[in-house]
Amino acid sequence: MPQITRLALVMVVLMGTAALGQAPARPVYEVYAIRYATLPDFPVSALVKDADPSRKVDLAMAVWLVKGNGHTILVDAGFYHERFFKDWTLKDFMKSSEAVMQAGVRPEEITDVIITHMHWDHADGMDLFPRARIWIQKDELSYYAGEAWQKADTHGGIDPEDVQTLVRFNTEGRVGLVNGDNQEIIPGVVCHIGGKHTYQSQYVSVNAKDGTVVLASDNMYLYENLEKHRPIGTTLDSDSNLRAQDHMKQIAASEKFIVPGHDIKVFEKFPAIAARVVKID
Repeated sequence: MPQITRLALVMVVLMGTAALGQAPARPVYEVYAIRYATLPDFPVSALVKDADPSRKVDLAMAVWLVKGNGHTILVDAGFYHERFFKDWTLKDFMKSSEAVMQAGVRPEEITDVIITHMHWDHADGMDLFPRARIWIQKDELSYYAGEAWQKADTHGGIDPEDVQTLVRFNTEGRVGLVNGDNQEIIPGVVCHIGGKHTYQSQYVSVNAKDGTVVLASDNMYLYENLEKHRPIGTTLDSDSNLRAQDHMKQIAASEKFIVPGHDIKVFEKFPAIAARVVKID
């Protein structure tokens, strides 16, 4: 074999070996918090276990937008059906499908909706995004489509019509079932089992330019939960909730990038890019 041919062959083998040893770069996403309403004067004791029951706080009702790698992802979907307004008085309400437009995204451009749990204020708006694939923990859907309704006290905050909508979407091939912890459902977007806010709630971590952003949703209502290491006030397992918060601290780039589910301070802490919209940056 001529020397030049042998040299070329060696170079090809070496380059191939180097390529095998290099992991592909993870996609980098932009992350935004979008406030679609404010819920005034909510008792902090329902948010932070053992908090003073006389304390009240305004809550941000929010969804989170994740953009990049050919995906436009919404984490949670808010609510909009009239049946919910008889029990709750909100300020500045806007459908989540309208709120995302404040960030320059049309509802039909949402490719994926990740439902962190089946409570009505997080799941009800999933049908506002007609082209989206809906992601939910497999055990969350299974439980609330079945066993939860065998007793009167095991489906608080779950709307049966929302469950029926999700089951229908599943029959139409629009649902992705997340099977357990630490599941990368889209490159750079990982679902983690939450702290038992519901039967199998989840939270989401996202690879962003400054490292991992954690979108806690209701697995951590307020910054106060993290700062005082206190579980949320509404959980099926307080110890599980604290373990979930501890894990958030382990995987986030810093505590700055752990985003609570309802803390209005999120919209003061991060830079605004539009009315109701801040960039987690």
